[in-house]
Amino acid sequence: MKIFTTILIFFALALIVFNITQLNFKNLLVGDSLVALIGIVASFCAVFILIIFRMSKAIEHKTKNQ
Repeated sequence: MKIFTTILIFFALALIVFNITQLNFKNLLVGDSLVALIGIVASFCAVFILIIFRMSKAIEHKTKNQ
């Protein structure tokens, strides 16, 4: 499970980088830039959810071993 979440985090970070390249900094809230901003926010949410999931699994593993 740890490898799978690491792959997903890497994929989400790659999507963030890709979406940053799609931004038009003069008009951030128009057209493709808006779609890129939504993609960046969604990817950050995915990263945070996966990190929280990994932390919860680590806590679960520690409590079962005690």
